[in-house]
This record gives sequence, C-alpha cells and structure tokens, in this order.
Amino acid sequence: MLIDTHVHLNADQYDEDLQQVIDRALEARIDRMIVVGFDEKTIKRTMELIEQYDFVYGVIGWHPVDAIDFTDDYYDWIKELATHDKIVAIGEMGLDYHWDKSPKDVQKEVFRRQIALAKELKKPIVIHNREATQDVVDILKEENAAEVGGVMHSFSGSTEICDEILKLNFIISLGGPVTFKNARQPKEVAQHVPLDKLIVETDAPYLTPHPYRGKRNEPAYVKLVAEQIAELRGISYEALAEATTQNAERLFRL
Repeated sequence: MLIDTHVHLNADQYDEDLQQVIDRALEARIDRMIVVGFDEKTIKRTMELIEQYDFVYGVIGWHPVDAIDFTDDYYDWIKELATHDKIVAIGEMGLDYHWDKSPKDVQKEVFRRQIALAKELKKPIVIHNREATQDVVDILKEENAAEVGGVMHSFSGSTEICDEILKLNFIISLGGPVTFKNARQPKEVAQHVPLDKLIVETDAPYLTPHPYRGKRNEPAYVKLVAEQIAELRGISYEALAEATTQNAERLFRL
C-alpha cells in the first residue's frame, strides 16, 4: 500500500487512457493519489478528478513559472476552491530560476501570497524549487511557513539542505531521480532523511524512474521509487511503504 503524493493526472498526456493508468496504479497497490493543479486548466481538472474518484485528493496553487499570469481573481478562485474537503494542501508554489518566463521579484511576491493563503486556510504547502534553494529557504523563514509546514516536492538538494528544510517543519519527497544510476544526491538523501520525514511521489508524467526512464511516467511506478529507497536504507519494502504512507496521511490529514 502506497500513496503517490504528487502526480499530474490532470495533464494532457493522460487524455487517451486515464482509466487504464489509474487501474494499473490500483493493481500495484497505490491506493491513493494526490493530484496537483498549478494553473487554470490543471486546477479545473483537479477539481473534476477529486469528485470522480474517492481515492484521489487534490493540491491546488500557482506555479512559479507562470507567476506573471497570477491575478487577484485567480487568488480569490484558489482560496474558494481550497475550502473543499479533498483539497489537502496549497501548491505547488515556490521559485523556478531555470525558466525565464516570470521575473524573480514577481515569483517571490506570488510565493509569499500563497504562503499567507496556506496559513489562513491552515493547510500545508507543497514547494516547487528549481535552482533557487537559498531564496526558497529565506522566504519560508521570513513568512513563518513552519506554522503550517509542508513538503519539498521532488527534492534534489544535498543532505545539508535537507536538514535545513526539516528544521522549517517541512518534510522531504523523493521521486524517480532516486532510481537513476548517477543520481548521487537523491540517493544520499534517501539514506539520510529520518524515516518519519519522508514521502514518495512520481511527479508523473515527468521524472520517470528506471527502467522506464524516457517514457511517460505514471503513478504505478511510485512502487519503483519506494523499492529503491528501501534498498538504500536496508529495510523491507513493506516497512518503507508503511512509514511513507503514515507520513503522507499525517501531513495531508487523510
């Protein structure tokens, strides 16, 4: 039994065969999936999916790459939708300095507004960080995000940064890269992070784990992530699955 804590079943890549993808996940004993919506289109689809499937929950927010498109109307809309019982967190929010679409100052402002919203709604935060670690950590501290806590999704930093994140009342989520042969840091973090501060995800359709790397990812493959982490930690798959499931249930109040 596992929870895929970050998956984009709302993506166009699943338009043709969503039910088969979900069926394969259930067969692999992935019994709950948390779908993340991060712009107008994917948020709308997230709301549809949480109504359609008992075992699907939602996270909604605004992606930093699209921060320049974030309006007061979108803020109010997300705030209203996020009162739904099955919306379990706000995000994915954060900073992304890899792509050039939204200026850094705009990203930071939108990030801060969403942290404030999460605190107002008393929901945890799902963080997207790409090439912006220090600024992300600084803003989390300045905005007292520890008040609600959350998760550093698809964590790719060092063990030192991992420790800094844990001090802020955030936990670590690992996905497909931990299975990549030369992914030194994710493997080190998988061994380093306390077992009660770890969850697993796919980020599907992206970041597909070995041996399917290069193909479309799907939630059934979160089992490959969990198996790799269990092996790295020298514990059974069952123990890893039980711990990460309990951690996700606690974080997202499932």
